[in-house]
Amino acid sequence: MSKTWRAAAAKAANTELKMNIKNAEKLYNNSQGRKHLLDILSAGVDAAIPGEKTGRMVSIRGKTLIVKDERFPLEGIGRIYFVGTGKGSYPIALELERILGDHITEGVLAVKKGETRGLTYIRTVQAGHPIPDGGSVEAARQIAAILKKAGERDIVFAAITGGASAMTVLPPAGISLADLQQVNRLLLQSGGTIREMNTIRRHLCLLKGGKLLQLAQPAHVVTISLQTIDDSVMPWPDMSKADPTTFKDALDILRFYGLEAGTPPAVLDYLKAGMEHPERETLKTLDGIRQTMLYAGSPADACEAAAEKAKALGYSSHILATRIEGDASQLGVFLAGIANEIMAENRPFTRPCVLISGGETTVTIRGESGRGGPNMETVLGFLEYIAESPEWVFGAMDTDGTDGPTRYAGALADTAVKRAVESAGFSIRTQLQAHASEEALAAADALIETGHTGTNVMNLRVLLIGKGEG
Repeated sequence: MSKTWRAAAAKAANTELKMNIKNAEKLYNNSQGRKHLLDILSAGVDAAIPGEKTGRMVSIRGKTLIVKDERFPLEGIGRIYFVGTGKGSYPIALELERILGDHITEGVLAVKKGETRGLTYIRTVQAGHPIPDGGSVEAARQIAAILKKAGERDIVFAAITGGASAMTVLPPAGISLADLQQVNRLLLQSGGTIREMNTIRRHLCLLKGGKLLQLAQPAHVVTISLQTIDDSVMPWPDMSKADPTTFKDALDILRFYGLEAGTPPAVLDYLKAGMEHPERETLKTLDGIRQTMLYAGSPADACEAAAEKAKALGYSSHILATRIEGDASQLGVFLAGIANEIMAENRPFTRPCVLISGGETTVTIRGESGRGGPNMETVLGFLEYIAESPEWVFGAMDTDGTDGPTRYAGALADTAVKRAVESAGFSIRTQLQAHASEEALAAADALIETGHTGTNVMNLRVLLIGKGEG
């Protein structure tokens, strides 16, 4: 296979990296409002798939590798390596293969289990998410092995996106995979924010907290990521950024959520010992580190593209926020309140309008629970308080195509869905209390199925009010 043919094939494959709603026709159900909602969600997700933007930042022109504003003469580069992990990293890897071709000496990419697409120059390792598995450890070991090979004249491209915390783990000595799995389960059920969860995960992995950069020195590391959290709030991606949090912070979070009793003793011992051994801490500064950070997508990209699509469909569009955190179902209640106000009083926005929001919501689980995810819970919370009307349609989805531990991206809702849930014998409040949102929404044929989307910037929510069902 010639280098030219490979590059052409990779480019062709990249053009296909758009979100596909597998059950779109069924979801439409002859409803203009539903079709508009799904079109707006699709536009938002597509804008956050990072392949095209990667191609605008990295190129080879003549005998020079260009990385945004930096230029590297090819004759001065020793070897080019690639490492990657996360649910949005595949499109980045594919685009870099198109650009760099056989300039890539070696590469490895951790992909989420179920990702069947391959690459030409970069090998893939399937890894677990949201709970790490043996593939997560193997991917981390292979990434570390490549980083250790990198020398002063080498360049390492690192694609690090959301999901990396579970998909790539290199546990310290004395901590087992089973230990890490138990900690992750506790964190996912705690109701803690993603920032709090990652504070603990960073301190239980030898690649996170900037240590990927440290391991690759003296090579120049170019990290390409998706901007999921504002840098002023918390560093991201945490494998390639300095980390202000400490072992003490990690322990304080476990104590705050009452998780110490369920945490494996080896983990508690390691975190406590870390407070006495500053050399084990995550990187606190990038001084002296040769690195470049690039972002190929963000929550703002997704929300702005969704807003533009809404305008094109004839709505006034409003981005409420791109950084909303907190309890998933309560966010649904809040958005229902806004919708009820608009329908009753035509304020704070006039119909027809679309309200768009993004951010990472969480679910707090105590004891046994059913199946579902944060976006499904947001939809159920919305349904509990929304007034019946043909005017509104609401949808919430994870931009990576997986809502919690389910195979669905999220769900949509209108008055027909609310009636169908109740007709099937479900109490919305009871389903929320049991964290069993999936079965209730499945009974109403309201679940959105996309498979892997190729991105992961946040949850995306769209509330459409007006135009009715015509």
